[in-house]
Amino acid sequence: MITAIVIDDDIDTVDVFCDYLQIVDVKVLGRGHNGKTAVELYQKYAPNVVFLDLMMPDYDGFYALENIRKINPTAKVVVVTADLRGDTAHRLDVLKPTEIFIKPYDINKISDLLQKI
Repeated sequence: MITAIVIDDDIDTVDVFCDYLQIVDVKVLGRGHNGKTAVELYQKYAPNVVFLDLMMPDYDGFYALENIRKINPTAKVVVVTADLRGDTAHRLDVLKPTEIFIKPYDINKISDLLQKI
């Protein structure tokens, strides 16, 4: 069974995303709403995949991605964002997420990704 954590500052988005993952037999081990919580949950659970929003107040997704990469350079981190401005794209090139989904995301693409994992 695939395990995951879901991080987004929008509580409703996290709930809907987790509901979808459970429908496709992904066990959601943790939910969070900022980058610091993402790192803590990753350390605690070591999930197969992290679904991570970039733009969050306080500790953002870049913070989480950078620190998760320090813990495990090969961690599967899927960035889910609506922001792909030049500086964002450059930072993502450096931090190398496993996949990038643009909001609003296509549920079928998430299923395809999970099949690959």
